[in-house]
Amino acid sequence: MKWTKEAEAAVKKVPFFVRRRVRARVTAEAEREGKKVVTLAEVTATQKRYLTSMEKEVRGFQVEGCFGPAGCPNRAVSDSEALIADIESVCRDADFLGFLKKTVSGPLKFHHEFRITLADCPNACSQPQIKDVGIIGAASPRIAEAPCNACEACVSSCKEGAVSLDGDLLSPVIDSRRCLACGRCMAVCPTGTLVVGDAGYRVHVGGKLGRHPRLATPLPGIYTAGQVVEIVRACIALYKERSRDGQRFGELITPDDLAHLSAAADNDRE
Repeated sequence: MKWTKEAEAAVKKVPFFVRRRVRARVTAEAEREGKKVVTLAEVTATQKRYLTSMEKEVRGFQVEGCFGPAGCPNRAVSDSEALIADIESVCRDADFLGFLKKTVSGPLKFHHEFRITLADCPNACSQPQIKDVGIIGAASPRIAEAPCNACEACVSSCKEGAVSLDGDLLSPVIDSRRCLACGRCMAVCPTGTLVVGDAGYRVHVGGKLGRHPRLATPLPGIYTAGQVVEIVRACIALYKERSRDGQRFGELITPDDLAHLSAAADNDRE
């Protein structure tokens, strides 16, 4: 479906957390009416209908991913589709919508929904730092026995300056304090000197926008997909235990909760 420039500009003004839904709704309604081009008139009409019936659209939770599965070359992980499906299942079982209807006074709005997002690499296109639970694909490097040829491809590939070369030993050196575990240095190493060490996901919790924004707090370590699911379960349980009237998860957790959430990964028996 073709969109005019005016229509594209209008939909970009919609809050980002519902923009995808609004765009899909505009396209679907235009197709039902036999339109071949979406204009500003279609966007405006759909927005009005959408906002007046918002409560009917609220699911209770949002689970989103980035564009990595579509072929992004920066992916640090390759199994995120399955993980998103597992998280969706956990959220459906949690009956967020029923919980919100019982605890929120007044009509439900999209900002009441519990938000989880997954980014396949530290570029974090899906904005995990501002969601209730943000998941970021990670692959940290390990130095193998294969000899280094001192090409410095790994050094050039690292935007954080976390990789250097020991000229005397002809071996790469990794600064773990700077490394984001993006996987780029292993991908460009021609000798196999740098290989994948830990691979999986980092988890951030408690991010939010609004009047008092805050970035999500990272839990320590890199987790398997199964461990991430257990952490999500623990986050949901804590949220439902404490949330009243639609507070964001970041308003409910304390520093002491971070150790509890991280320990939840031990519940995975894979």
